[in-house]
Amino acid sequence: MTTIHIHSAPGTWQHRIETFMAHDWIQHGLVFLIVLNAAILGLETSPDLMQYWGEVLHLLDHAILGIFMTEIVVLIAARRMGYFSDPWCVFDFIVVGIALIPASGSLSVLRALRVLRVLRLINKIDSMRKVVSGLLSSLPGLGSVFGLITIIFYVAAVIATNLFHHEFPDWFGNMGLSAYTLFQVMTLEGWSQEIARPVMEVFPYAWVFFVIFILIATFVIFNLFIAVIVDSITTDKEQEAKDRAKFDSIHKEIREVMAELTELKKLLEKR
Repeated sequence: MTTIHIHSAPGTWQHRIETFMAHDWIQHGLVFLIVLNAAILGLETSPDLMQYWGEVLHLLDHAILGIFMTEIVVLIAARRMGYFSDPWCVFDFIVVGIALIPASGSLSVLRALRVLRVLRLINKIDSMRKVVSGLLSSLPGLGSVFGLITIIFYVAAVIATNLFHHEFPDWFGNMGLSAYTLFQVMTLEGWSQEIARPVMEVFPYAWVFFVIFILIATFVIFNLFIAVIVDSITTDKEQEAKDRAKFDSIHKEIREVMAELTELKKLLEKR
């Protein structure tokens, strides 16, 4: 379960509200409701179930939505504008608030977005939150990897278009078609039987191009993506461990100072 940070000063009614909302049984209950709500939204896609249980499912959905709205209103009342300084709270606010927009006419697509409420689990479960935080912190590194794979795709698309566009215009007729075909090759989806072998019937040595492209684009680049993400998550964990060790050290020093002050007070009282 996620750790809820208390923003208000001790002794105030805002602090009491935040402390109440941070109780484990409250957070576990919210997680249960998020999972239940996701299951209900999934059941609503079944016409047979909706025919017999549609009213009950809608009622449960609205009841759970009311609880989510109450949670947000209570936290906003306790933290005031400080609520919106937390990106995760803003995320919860947007995901829950989508359900309040009238889903009719051109906005009917918003009804399908109600299932985004299940993403609130990320904010409620520490392990998920850490993974997402690590993914977000890895974006600068992933940008470099994305730039590298864009260059590789551009070079490969130019080569493929020049080599194969006459005989296979549907696959390699221009840069766009070549890039899309190479994307299919990169995903390894039917690349051999559907693309490589037909091309090799006309160009026997085309396998060299496809094999080299797969080795670079699929195995090397994808592993770089994974390496950057894992490195970012590891760095975040190491930083968290350092911060925790620093906090423990400061807490220990405070205890030692308090013990010394207590001893000094006793000495003063004896005199």
